[in-house]
This record gives sequence, structure tokens and C-alpha cells, in this order.
Amino acid sequence: MEMVDSKSLAMKRSSGAYLTWNELRVSASSYNEKDACNTILCGATGYAKPGEIVAIMGPSGCGKSTLLDSLAGRLASNVRNTGRILINGSKQRLTYGTMAYMAQEKALTWTLTVKETLYYSAELQLPKSMPRSQKRERADKIIRDMGLQDSMNTRIGGWGIKGLSGGQKQRLSVCIGLLTHPKLLLLDEPTSGLDSAASYYVMNQIVKLTRQYEMTVLAAIHQPGSQVFGLFNNLCLLSLGKTIYFGPTFKANQFFAANDFPCPDLQNPADHFLITINTDFDDHANGHLAGKKVVDVLSESYKSSEIYMDVKSEIAAICEQERGMAEKGHLKASFITQCRVLAKRSCINMYRDIGYYWLRLGIYIALGFSVGTIYYDLGYGFNSLNARISMLVFVTSFLTILSIGGFPSFMEEMKVFQWERLNGHYGVGSFVISHLISSTPYLFAISLVPSVIAYSLIGLQRECEHFIYFASMLFASMLIVECLMMIMATIVPNLLMGIILGAGIQGVMILSAGFFRLPHDLAQVFWKYPMHYVSFHKYALQGLYKNEFHGLKFPEYLGGPPTLDGDMILKGVLQVEMGYSKWVDLRIVFGMVFVYRMILVCIIKTTEWVKPIVRTFLLSIN
Repeated sequence: MEMVDSKSLAMKRSSGAYLTWNELRVSASSYNEKDACNTILCGATGYAKPGEIVAIMGPSGCGKSTLLDSLAGRLASNVRNTGRILINGSKQRLTYGTMAYMAQEKALTWTLTVKETLYYSAELQLPKSMPRSQKRERADKIIRDMGLQDSMNTRIGGWGIKGLSGGQKQRLSVCIGLLTHPKLLLLDEPTSGLDSAASYYVMNQIVKLTRQYEMTVLAAIHQPGSQVFGLFNNLCLLSLGKTIYFGPTFKANQFFAANDFPCPDLQNPADHFLITINTDFDDHANGHLAGKKVVDVLSESYKSSEIYMDVKSEIAAICEQERGMAEKGHLKASFITQCRVLAKRSCINMYRDIGYYWLRLGIYIALGFSVGTIYYDLGYGFNSLNARISMLVFVTSFLTILSIGGFPSFMEEMKVFQWERLNGHYGVGSFVISHLISSTPYLFAISLVPSVIAYSLIGLQRECEHFIYFASMLFASMLIVECLMMIMATIVPNLLMGIILGAGIQGVMILSAGFFRLPHDLAQVFWKYPMHYVSFHKYALQGLYKNEFHGLKFPEYLGGPPTLDGDMILKGVLQVEMGYSKWVDLRIVFGMVFVYRMILVCIIKTTEWVKPIVRTFLLSIN
């Protein structure tokens, strides 16, 4: 009794997170009638305590990542789960900073160095009350703990840059998760891509931090070495969604031996367990017991074993203790700080990524010279009328549509954002505003430089006001296309499909703008209402028409009047709406920039439950 009381007292004193899951079942709905429901986890039961590490092992597709997603509350909307997941004996959500989840898929800004990545992440995750020097000291310490001190100034790397190895990127992801010293740490394949020595040192360091900060750690491990396997306190073995074993690591050998599957001498127990419960190669069993039968035998044996009874008793004991709510996490950085840090980080990424804006700037300069030389010195003769119209249509359509070239970079940035948002580093508003701030100077340069080149060579209206309007309209149009492609990167995270869809949408808008078919000739259904008025190309084109033709006088033509007024062309030939000035058109386009940004915010907030459904549907029809 004294031992039990002392143990209970120690558990009460602990400020960590006691995590339990009981009879957890997870299934994914399908659009395929033949497979209406796919069961992923079948009654998983277990627990995790502060200062200890639970290793989740099993063959590929056994449900390791699904179990972590369930415990973290990150299951997709098309996935159903039943059972009880409790923290400190009650249903509660851990506050920001008390849980970190390192997913298997790494999302890192490839143009940043290791040091920059951790510094920016520390400023985003750690509270504003902590001095910047302390944030950087913590980041430096974690870098040293993970053995990345020699690579601090090395860029993560992507296309064209070698950068870090896969194992180093994995360790960097772990570093980001450890910055806040979370109470609950979930790791999905933390040793993937590491050799045996690096795996041991990384996991050994995690063990030290787990004990130092009383963290509760669950790690999905694919195939640990014998030394790494010896670091775990408890082992959870899964296969075909069934729990083969959950309990102390050192008792796993006894359990397998008691069921006539002893581990051979001098063999890594982890390898033996995985080989025994693997079901992928039943056709090549060569006379041995098939893997599915082994899984059934071990699963039933475990459910009737004393080890399982001990697990149920431990869960009951944890839930009986009155620990109250989990310890509150620290406050995250302020909204202003988030915007500042994200804008600075994004600016560096845009500056270093040649394909983000620099390549487009070079193409736009080349196109500026091309347009300027094709329409060189138009003059003000009547013959220049069609040339002016064609040139303005080219600017509002083809020059703006080329902004889809930033889609690959948007995809990479959206991956980083979605991963960081799931971990609570910042919100949607901070991301959208900071991206607008960081991209504005580059888009302004892209619109200004070719405008100067083309405008001066073509010989359009020479007043400064007309040039400012021309460049401003091109700038506003590029802002809209930029946001449109970010929306595409959110909805369709596929390079080819995103570019095709973005170009297709703009193509429809260009057709309804009022040049290829005059506004009065457009079909009333769809093309006139709503497409003609929804398309930003309509306002950009009409604004540029007014900017160029208003006030122009063309000389005599075929015995007509002495002069042909530009306003007559706008009203009679181009069918431009003259009830408002060109500045209203410009304000409408800038207003649509705001509307598109709001649409981006709404789509980001809803895409988390839309994309899994679409993905499931696409998989079911293949």
C-alpha cells in the first residue's frame, strides 16, 4: 500500500501529460461501393506517461501514422474514429506549446539555412515576452543537441542546390518540434534517412530531453537498430490495424517466445518482430505459417494475456488520479511579430529563389522590349488605332497570365504554411498579409520595369499621369493573378493540374473581357452575367482603353470628319462604359485584389476538410 500511495503521490506531483487511448477504432469512408469502409485501427489500447517514450512499430500500412493522427486530433474529415482518448484522465485539448507533432512529410523552406530556419521558427513559436537573445540561445542549443552545428550555415537545399541530406532535414524537423519544450511530442519516423549511428544519437538525445523536461513522447519507428530499440520504455506493435503487443519493451521477447515465435540469439528483436508480423509476402511463405494467421494468433493471445490486463489496470489508475487540466502552454508571438517574421522570411525566400520572381522579371523585360519594338513609334495616325487596341489587349491578357509561372514556388510555400499552421505557429491572417507585404515590391518591379521600356518605345500618351496609370493597372492585375495561383496551390496541390486550371480560369476571363467579343454581343447567360462583370480583365482593359484614347484626335479618314475623337472610338467601336472615369476602373481592380485575398483566407480555412474528400474520391475511381 505504501508503494502504491507513493506512486500516486508522484503522479499527482507531475505536471506532464498522461495520455491514454482505449478501444480506439478508426475507419475511412470510400466512394467505392465494393469497399464502403476501410478499417485502419481495430480497438487500439495503450498509454504514455511523462518522462517515457512509447515506440509504435509495425509493417508499412499497419496504422502507425493513423494512430498518431488520432491522438493528435488530426484525422481527415472522411475518417471516423470511436473510442476514448484522454489527457490526464479527461477529454481536453492541449493548449498551444504543450504539444508538437513532427509529421513524416518534411515541409521546410529550401532557400533558408539551418540557423535561419530555427531562428525564424523560434520567433514564431516562442512568446513575445522572451528576449530575442534567449530565443536564439535555445535554437543554438537544440541545433548542437541534434548534431547540426557543422551545418548551421548550410541551406536546406532544393532544385539546383545540394543542401542538407535527407537525414539532416529529418533532424532539423525534430529541432523545430523541440523548440517549445512540449509536454507531448509525437514523432512520425524520426529516424527515417538516418544511419544507425545518427539514429542512436538522435534518439538518445530525445530520451535525455524527455527525462529533463518530463515530456511524453510517442514515436512511430520503422526499423530501429538494437541500440535504439533498447532506449524505448514501452512498445506498441501493430499489424493489419490490430494491436499485437503493448507493454514494456523488455517483455516483448517473452510474449513472442510464449507464443512459439522466439527471437533467435544474436538477432535484433525489432527485426524479428517485424518479420514475424509482416503480411505483405504471404505468397512467398515457403511452407511457414502465413503472416495473417500469425497476426490473428498473436492478437488473440495478447488480448487474453496478463500484459493486456496490466495495461487496462494502468489506464484505469491514470484516469482515477485527479490531475486536472494539462499545464497551460505559453503564449505565442503577437500578430504583428508573426507578420513581421513571416514577411522577412518570405522576402529572403523570394530573393534567393531564382524561379520565384527573378526569372519572371527577366522574361517581362524581354517581353517589354518585344512589345516596344513590334509597336515602335505608333504615332497618332488613324492606322495606329488597331495597333493600340491590340497592344493593350496583349498587356492585360498575356502579360498578366504569365504570372502563373510562380505556381511551383507557391506550392512549396503553401506546404510549409500548412505544416506550420497545423502546429499552431501562426494563423491564416498572418500568412496572407505577410505574403502580400513581401511580394508587393517584387511585383511592383516586375510591372514597372517592362512598363517603362514598352511605354517609351511605343510612344503612347506622354503625360506622366497616363504612364502611372498604365503601370498601376498592370501591377494590380498581377496582384490578382498572384492570389489566384495561390488559391490554386491551396485547392490543387499538383503542379500540372494547378497550372492548367489557373490558365483555364484566366482564359475564360479574357474571352469575356470585351475584346474578342464586344460587350453588347456577349450572350446574356454566363458570358455577360456574371463572367463579364466578374472578370478583372474587363476593368483592366476598359481602364487602359480610357487612359489611352480619351482626348486623342485622329486625322481625316476616307472623306469623313476632319478628326476622329477618341471618345467616339470608346463609345461606338469598343463599347466601353463611359459612365465613370478610368480611376474607378483602377479602384475596382484593387478592390478585387482585396476580395481575392479574402477568398484565399476562406478557402484555406475550408480546404482541410475538402481535400481529403476529393482525394478519397479520386482514389476510388482509379
